[in-house]
Amino acid sequence: MLTLTLKHTLTVPLEAEVLSPDVLAPLSTDAVRALPVMLGKRQLRLDEMFDVEGEGGDEIEIRGDATKVKWIGRYMTRGQIRVAGNAGMHLGAYMKGGTIEVTGNATDWVGGEMSGGVIHVRGNAGGQLGSAYRGSMSGMSGGTILVEGSAGIEIGMRMKRGLIAIRGPVRDFAGLQMKGGTIVLMSGAEQRTGAWMVRGTIISLKPLKLMPTFTPACLYTPSFLGVYAKHLAVHGFVLPHASEGHYRRHVGDASVPGKGEILVWHAHTAG
Repeated sequence: MLTLTLKHTLTVPLEAEVLSPDVLAPLSTDAVRALPVMLGKRQLRLDEMFDVEGEGGDEIEIRGDATKVKWIGRYMTRGQIRVAGNAGMHLGAYMKGGTIEVTGNATDWVGGEMSGGVIHVRGNAGGQLGSAYRGSMSGMSGGTILVEGSAGIEIGMRMKRGLIAIRGPVRDFAGLQMKGGTIVLMSGAEQRTGAWMVRGTIISLKPLKLMPTFTPACLYTPSFLGVYAKHLAVHGFVLPHASEGHYRRHVGDASVPGKGEILVWHAHTAG
């Protein structure tokens, strides 16, 4: 395993897209140390910012507060990255495979336009998880993003496929312009959930304040949720069993018009 430990507390962003198994695995330790990173406008060697230990391979551990370290795992297709601490913007951007775990918090654009792999954030995350970058028509098209804490605005914006699950509360515009895929909100969301949604599924285990452009359709116990429940249970995210209640299905967004659905969980009342 290759271990990278931050030497300094960063006050400006460090762009380090080289921190990916695809880049580091084939290299010797000396070659890893010589890789270029950008600290603001200055190009530096990787070993000017990190202590580098171990052999190159598909397993990487990054230690220290990497809140200002951007583009970790960019375009990665394989292997594992473990961030023992916080991670910066664009974590796992354009990711195609492999696994990223963050023991602390992550900032904005986790999994931006990713198409495969798993990102698991043990703390809180920022906004635009799995979203399309500005000017792009499509967000994430595959893979899984899991957040144990809360998340910010516009998660899943323009996503086409894949799964996002958030254990904590989520801010405004979850599923903005969503085109497909599934978002699971275990603690609900703030306002405008599913705004301009075209297709896809948003599941909320807590009541939501829905926009008037979503129409109540039916009581629903979708069979496909059994597949998602098994996948999420592996990572410690437990969905309620069908025997405990049902989902109320709402379709929209009618202003587009869209064919998306928002499923809101309602537990059976005792007696």
